Amino acid sequence: MEGKNKDYLRDLEWLMAMRDAKAFIGVDAYREKVLGAKAAEIHFEEKSAVTLEVSALQYFPWIKPMCERAIAQGSLVPGRFIAVRKMKESEADGDLPAIIAAMNIMGCSFVETLDTKGTDGSNPHLGGPATIAGYFGGIGQPNRHALQWLDEYLYYYTTYGLQAALNFNAGTILLGFLLYRLGVDIRFKISVFFGSDNPYHALWIMTAAKLFARDDGTSPLVGFNWSNSVDNGTIEAASYARKALGFENVIRFEHHITETYKSIVIQPYNRRNELLEVAAKVPNISAKHEGADPEVDAGRIHPSDILDYFRDKSEIIASGDWPRLQENFMDKVDSCDRTAQALTRRGISFFAAPRLHG
Repeated sequence: MEGKNKDYLRDLEWLMAMRDAKAFIGVDAYREKVLGAKAAEIHFEEKSAVTLEVSALQYFPWIKPMCERAIAQGSLVPGRFIAVRKMKESEADGDLPAIIAAMNIMGCSFVETLDTKGTDGSNPHLGGPATIAGYFGGIGQPNRHALQWLDEYLYYYTTYGLQAALNFNAGTILLGFLLYRLGVDIRFKISVFFGSDNPYHALWIMTAAKLFARDDGTSPLVGFNWSNSVDNGTIEAASYARKALGFENVIRFEHHITETYKSIVIQPYNRRNELLEVAAKVPNISAKHEGADPEVDAGRIHPSDILDYFRDKSEIIASGDWPRLQENFMDKVDSCDRTAQALTRRGISFFAAPRLHG
């Protein structure tokens, strides 16, 4: 980082100093803040803690404002982040290594989205909204792009130590399993774009994970992001299969609680109340926040939009949208904190940035 961006290095040093000074609210203090004296009377089962997750962390400069607000307000930094930015752009400006370093400092898990993802021109017959119907069966890694995805992953794995990546194609899922069996410590999560929306779909993927597991029983499949259409019954049914296969502590079920306000789902979309019901029954769940609470997003000049993930950084700055996209990100973190408060009121534990909140 010293050779890439010294401003980023100073921010990382600040983050380490705040961590070491225990400037962030502790879990017990947070529970007391939400519940008052009643918090001391409640037993929180840590083994079933819900992972607090935010997507997408696109730019490193957003991390310090997030942490400054968490310190000032006594709120939480999530325990898991997803990035969906152009990898080469992120590498060039130093964001990629800086974010990886920040995740290590905070103790958070982090998943990147490789550039070989179907929207990179891999299908020469498709392009943009005019041919959107063609993507219903054609997005992914056609032909030799599956091996290009593998090459791209191995580049970032060996250069930056990046372990976790999104996976949303049946062929690259198999390649991920094979790579893990060969000894490469790849970690991947099934993306929401894979469209897993029923327990039978989950069953065959987890069966494949069992088939290609290492001798110690571990699998590279560490996250399973359900489709937006999934309901609690599906998550519960799939959890029985997950437990029977020995993956209850290995494969995290990831569930979208909020979504970007534009370009992905019909609004208002808020699954927080459903989460409170299923989290009491199913362990190892991640509560993913891709947007603000709908009523917050509705009042923004620039509501969160999934299409912002695919814009060039230079274009975002030139358009004047940079502060608005940072505001969208902060809104997502705030929505995540609201979920933590709701879980706490139900007596359900959460997993926030462990090296910050203890």
